Amino acid sequence: MNTIDAIGYAATSAGSPLTPLRFTRRTPGPSDVRIEILYCGVCHTDLHLVRDALGQAMYPMVPGHEIVGRVVEVGKDVTKLAVGDYAGIGCMVDSCRRCDACNHGLEQYCDEGPTFTYNSKARGSDQATLGGYSDQIVADQRFVVKVSAKLDLAAVAPLLCAGITTYSPLRHWNAGPGKTVGVIGLGGLGHVGVKLAKAMGARVVVLERSTNKAGDAKRLGADDVLLTTDPAAMAAHARAFDLLLDTIPVGHDVNPFLGLLKLDGTLVLIGAMTALPPVIGGNLMMARRSLVGTAIGGMAETQEMLDFCAEHGIVCDVELIRIQDIDATFRRLEQGDVKYRFVIDMASLRP
Repeated sequence: MNTIDAIGYAATSAGSPLTPLRFTRRTPGPSDVRIEILYCGVCHTDLHLVRDALGQAMYPMVPGHEIVGRVVEVGKDVTKLAVGDYAGIGCMVDSCRRCDACNHGLEQYCDEGPTFTYNSKARGSDQATLGGYSDQIVADQRFVVKVSAKLDLAAVAPLLCAGITTYSPLRHWNAGPGKTVGVIGLGGLGHVGVKLAKAMGARVVVLERSTNKAGDAKRLGADDVLLTTDPAAMAAHARAFDLLLDTIPVGHDVNPFLGLLKLDGTLVLIGAMTALPPVIGGNLMMARRSLVGTAIGGMAETQEMLDFCAEHGIVCDVELIRIQDIDATFRRLEQGDVKYRFVIDMASLRP
């Protein structure tokens, strides 16, 4: 098979800095799209996987699954994109394409597991996928979305992860006029969740431990801020919410949040993947509440999300960095020193 020379920044071990790596990508097949990467978001997942926090790292690892760029080549069967279009790639680059989930546009829940954009194995191969901290990428058109030129392309990049992660549950649980949506945690996920829920017509409340981000919450569109450390305020909001998006990235006690839900209200976990403290059954049973989880969205829904963002002028709040500063950026990410997403300007990779 012919290949294309590429360059990116890679980790070679859990403790190593990211350094330049030359590697090859496949030449586009009939249904493939080749993208010159212009911007790539820095997700907290990148940091976790580079540091092998989940015990699943494959090195050398080129991270990055929030990719926006320009189409520079398409295969003969490609219909949805043309050379010169702006395009994006998110967390997935393939799936089995035949299971019930895939057949219903839910590739993220593929029975065999999706092929992730990096730190995964290409289907039918032992070759590791390499992500967006690089100059170019090739993927099947099914897993590429079109990006509107009306939007700030750099600020679009995190929508490919943070945007779809929050949009999917908001759509699935019918956020909109007449609904009150709470966003627990105003961070990389939460800040875009606020923008999306507000644009859908919901009343939006940000739940935070302190008042430090209250000004930002209102600027981003929140109608109110609820201090979770204020028992009186929490009691006053009992049975106030139809939907809560819980973006807290570590295990935590969800019982106080369950008490904020109305009859038939839903608490959606979109941050914590580790163990939670015990849930009190009565907090669910006595108001027919639901505690659920969700993961990104399928490809059709991802395109729907981007089109919605273009219609409403929604992008992420970002800070641009050079690829050469990625290790310092990871240290800042560990310290929570970001408002609200980092994005790599991939022009810094090119001579």
